[in-house]
Amino acid sequence: MRSFLIIWEIFVKDLRVEWRDRETLASMCVFSILIVFLFNFAFEPGREESLRMLPGLVWIAFFFAGILGFNRSFAAERENACLEGMILAPIDAGAIYFGKLLSNLFFLAITECVVVFAVTLWYNFSFLPSLGWFTLIVFLGTLGYAALGTIFGAISANTRMREVMLPILQFPAAFPLFLAAIEATGGALRREPAAAYSAALKLLGGASVVYVVLAFLLFEYVLEE
Repeated sequence: MRSFLIIWEIFVKDLRVEWRDRETLASMCVFSILIVFLFNFAFEPGREESLRMLPGLVWIAFFFAGILGFNRSFAAERENACLEGMILAPIDAGAIYFGKLLSNLFFLAITECVVVFAVTLWYNFSFLPSLGWFTLIVFLGTLGYAALGTIFGAISANTRMREVMLPILQFPAAFPLFLAAIEATGGALRREPAAAYSAALKLLGGASVVYVVLAFLLFEYVLEE
């Protein structure tokens, strides 16, 4: 019970910091909208081309917006020596990890809602017919991506070039997740039977669980470094 309270307090602390500064979420949303706008401006796709492009487009927007959030997640803690305080406090490193993971998931979820709205507006595309499967796919993909981003954000925060190091470290590990998410999203948006993309969905769910567990187990050693 105490661990859940600590996780919640870290999550609420991140929300309060973001509410005061309004930097992370604003930059994530603006950057993701810019990606959607540039794709629409550059290609001006028709209906069939939109169905082919949209899965890749939405996940590119999700992934690059996430980079901004993960960079800020631990950079602010390092700048103000807050992370050292949490490390010295009598709390489990796993609680710190899940608190930061929860806040990253929250910020990514808001950004994803903005991306879906922008895609609906500019591409004249409705997600409602496949909303259930699409939501499940986005949740699984975001969970795995946030798990990687949280631990790699902590690692890159110790480096002098953290803005460069984070994508270099994260994208190779997230590549299987990225491909599975795009394939499953494409099948869902085309309203194919779930069996047609079940392999990608299973890979997405399995990879997300593995990433969360591994990041949880390794986070204590990352903090020690």
